Amino acid sequence: MNVFITRKIPEAGLQLLREASIQITEWTEKRDLTAAELVERCQDHQALLSAGHNKIGAEFLEACAHLKVVSLHSVGYDNVDVAAATRLKIPIGNTPGVLSGATADTAFLLMAAVARKALYMHKKILRGGWGFSDPTADLGVDLNGKTLGIWGLGKIGYEMARRAQAVYGMRIVYHNRGHNEEAERNLGAVRVSFDELLAQSDVLSVHTSLTPETAGTFNARTFRRMKPTAIFINTARGGIHHEPDLIAALQQGMLWGAGLDVTNPEPMAADSPLLSMENVAVLPHIGSATQETRSAMAILAARNVIAGLRGERLPTVVNPEVYT
Repeated sequence: MNVFITRKIPEAGLQLLREASIQITEWTEKRDLTAAELVERCQDHQALLSAGHNKIGAEFLEACAHLKVVSLHSVGYDNVDVAAATRLKIPIGNTPGVLSGATADTAFLLMAAVARKALYMHKKILRGGWGFSDPTADLGVDLNGKTLGIWGLGKIGYEMARRAQAVYGMRIVYHNRGHNEEAERNLGAVRVSFDELLAQSDVLSVHTSLTPETAGTFNARTFRRMKPTAIFINTARGGIHHEPDLIAALQQGMLWGAGLDVTNPEPMAADSPLLSMENVAVLPHIGSATQETRSAMAILAARNVIAGLRGERLPTVVNPEVYT
């Protein structure tokens, strides 16, 4: 049994694979594999553990239909043609749950940083701008008692809401297809329509998956329906917002600020106007980047590989239809 891994992953996952007598081939170059290289590397392997932004499309899956499992070192799977994988009977595994707290911490960090213009003020010191103290300059906004809107109140959204309420006493509203009874019971969260979410939120935090239905949802038309005092936070996927429209909304005062851990495109260009705006905080997709969380992700990804190679059901399978 063997597996090809597209990135260096934490040792905890590798150790688990070794203990299961699985041979490991790890891509160690500091660049993404090309589509052709990924197909070539997988020809001699029974499993793929994909970390990073590798496109696992129909063309790849058909060329590697011999794979017994594709295990993702991520919770998101928008880079995978799940329908094609299911048709070819290839189970796809991901890593839900283990990164909820770390990603929620990142969303909370961005919210606080935007509210107090923290990143911009730090850069101001580096430019030598810490001089005369003006009581009316560079003012942020308070978050105490404000309304936090969550689009996609799952595990990560719940953790974000819990933190915001515990620290700032924020009122929680959310928009989901169904009710999150735990959030309603424990946090007093109120399920609202999408229009109401836009109208009520002082901070709107995105925690939904990127799908054809959610792609580009936050655009010029959406931003115009939000409060001009609102802060937009996205730690989910950059494709959910339209970046030129976000830039225009901030420049025109349709929004007060924005915090992004994901961008569109990604990586972001170094000359993006967002990086020089005082009311914006941008991070380079570090939502799950803690030692503990990345190790937990590697372990779960390894468990999916082991189960797939043994012909067992994956612990966390994206397409359970392969087993019916």
